[in-house]
Amino acid sequence: MRFNVTAATAALALMSGAAFAQDKVELIYSDTVSENDIRSTILQDEFAACLGDGFDFQAHHGATLFQQGTELTAMQRGNLDMGNLAIFDFYNQVPSTSVLGVPFLFRDYDHMRAVYDGDVLADLEAEIEEKAGVKILAYPYIGARHISYVGDREYMTPADLDGVKMRFPGGEGWQFVGTAMGATPVPIPFTEVYTALQTGAVDGQDNGFPATHSMKFDEVINYMGLTSHLIAANEFTISLSKWNSMSPEQQETVQGCADNFQAALDQVTLDQENELKDQFIANGINVYMPDNQAFQDHVLQVYRDSKYSADWPEGLVEAIVAVGQ
Repeated sequence: MRFNVTAATAALALMSGAAFAQDKVELIYSDTVSENDIRSTILQDEFAACLGDGFDFQAHHGATLFQQGTELTAMQRGNLDMGNLAIFDFYNQVPSTSVLGVPFLFRDYDHMRAVYDGDVLADLEAEIEEKAGVKILAYPYIGARHISYVGDREYMTPADLDGVKMRFPGGEGWQFVGTAMGATPVPIPFTEVYTALQTGAVDGQDNGFPATHSMKFDEVINYMGLTSHLIAANEFTISLSKWNSMSPEQQETVQGCADNFQAALDQVTLDQENELKDQFIANGINVYMPDNQAFQDHVLQVYRDSKYSADWPEGLVEAIVAVGQ
């Protein structure tokens, strides 16, 4: 009899353990940046650790699980729960999102943050959920994007970029940024940019200070023009099916931890931008200020004359520009 009681107790314990494991919310995440990138460290410290024991967060970095630009499809197919996307990833399914990828749309970091923290994008975010089946949890800042390259002179205007092979991420929206800037855009995966710069497959690339440093592009480039053409934020995103499968309490936890991740990454990125400029100069990189008014005028006219402007929600550009004024 004692044996049966012991066996029953053990069985109950195993069943309880299994049930506990099943109660954990599994979140599979994919990112293109390496696990050594500061963004990955902050993700672990401020998001994963914040979730607590009720979640099983599994992060895959360096595009080892899904290649850059394929994460959205993976989420829609149920193969991935979360990703740190770029706004251009949504264009094919939600063309109106192209408005957020227009260079020189945001004046500076404070303007960008005010737009994303306000309600001016509420209708656009609802359209993303409806058409793409994902929810944007946060917009973590990853730095103002600048042109940097291997060359022998400063590129002051869009005309100077004529014929310059500049790496931009793959995808129609990203490539058009390069075209609008006056360059010849070349789609190279993020993880292959260093080699492409070394071998001359491309002349340059556009990324912010943190990414340029963490990926060691600053070992190869010798010029950097501070265009700040994109005040760049990622879209920290979860599949809508995963989101809807969670309880309100679980959703609150995930959203709160996403807010923590955004705040922490914003601050680190801002700090790095202040520090890295001096480091680049000390390392022999020619850091200069182009004629950004010439770039802005040219880029905005190219976009107005393109098919992309037809997709912009009426009045949204004006509403975004008006924020904080």
